Amino acid sequence: MNNDTDYAIRVKNVEKYFKVYMDKGNMLKERIIFANRNKYEKRQILNGISFDIPKGQAVGLIGRNGCGKSTTLKMLTKILKPNAGEVEVNGRVSSLIELGAGFHPDMTGRENIYINATIFGLDKEEIDARLDDIIRFSELEDYIDNPVRTYSSGMYMRLAFAVAINVNADVLLIDEILAVGDVSFQKKCFERLKEIKEEGTTIVIVSHSMEQLYSICDRLIWIEKGRILEDGEPKLIGMHYLDSMEDDRIARLANESKEKLVDDRGRSILELTQNVHPEARRDGTHKVKFTSVNLYDKDGNPCQTFSTGDKAVLKLGYETGLDSPKVNFNMDFVKDNWQYCYGSCFTKPGDELPVLKKSGTVTFTIDKLMLLPGKYYLDVGINGEDGELYDNVRNIMQITIRNYVHNEFGPCTFEHDWKIEQ
Repeated sequence: MNNDTDYAIRVKNVEKYFKVYMDKGNMLKERIIFANRNKYEKRQILNGISFDIPKGQAVGLIGRNGCGKSTTLKMLTKILKPNAGEVEVNGRVSSLIELGAGFHPDMTGRENIYINATIFGLDKEEIDARLDDIIRFSELEDYIDNPVRTYSSGMYMRLAFAVAINVNADVLLIDEILAVGDVSFQKKCFERLKEIKEEGTTIVIVSHSMEQLYSICDRLIWIEKGRILEDGEPKLIGMHYLDSMEDDRIARLANESKEKLVDDRGRSILELTQNVHPEARRDGTHKVKFTSVNLYDKDGNPCQTFSTGDKAVLKLGYETGLDSPKVNFNMDFVKDNWQYCYGSCFTKPGDELPVLKKSGTVTFTIDKLMLLPGKYYLDVGINGEDGELYDNVRNIMQITIRNYVHNEFGPCTFEHDWKIEQ
């Protein structure tokens, strides 16, 4: 059994609620009449959550807005206290909870570095030694002696992050702040986070970007309605969470009759995901997105039933609002028992990614579809050159393979020949 010293963070049976007081009225007379009335409702945010985080582990907190993620972080920083339960954090803590928190608007960026670093526990000599590194990382050399009230939100974030990662903290807490700023700086931040993690710093991060969390986290904790719903391997927990979000999205779209993406046969991608298979899912930023997914046989006819060895042509329509994005397309075949069978990307490692126009079609040709008989589902995706998930649709189309072969087993076959030499 691990000792307490092996853990950076321990949260045990924590509850947190807020008192939401009733409106006492806007008129002076009303305020006087209701002055002695303290009517409020107790709004439960966290309801008995518990988790331990070993030293050096990176953990992501995920969940819907209002589920308690940020509240949990604020209790780890001691900004909030739990109404019940225990929160223990071992070591020096650095945090990025609220953009520009602790910054004085009338002081310069340089002066605010000293203020923030002091809050994190550094003395003047330590700050002096780190000052140049902080300014260099923030990329604010030309503005560092300007009042921070003149900074944009992105500049705030740069400065706050640069300070937070240069205090040699044992525990780093981040709440969605990396959503601010340009793409190149976000990438730079995450590269630095990976370095900090390798140095042994414990990281707890809240983000709605699953790709960001996958890139840095060893573990995800899914909080739902103030309770921990799942806790484990990032991609597994992330998939379950995105599935749940997609269920809600599809139901909402159905209720609101929102505009749908329509393929060239007049059926929407949403209709395909709903009608073909109940587990169809879609996620991504949709900066580049699919407008159609169609499968054809060797004669160019729309087809979803093939025999083993048949030719198949997959055509993916797309559109984008970006200017000349570089992307990678991918597709996967998955058996109806969720067995992964085959996947392919447009490019191989080291290849130059294709540059897209505003709309078009990408074609994937399979000369021989070497799947054995059964039912399969098609997944399609688009990723940017920095790994950003633009669009991903799982189980978009069901494919049936016939022509039963009784002496072969598994999801796929090989071109082969049996021979005996005596």
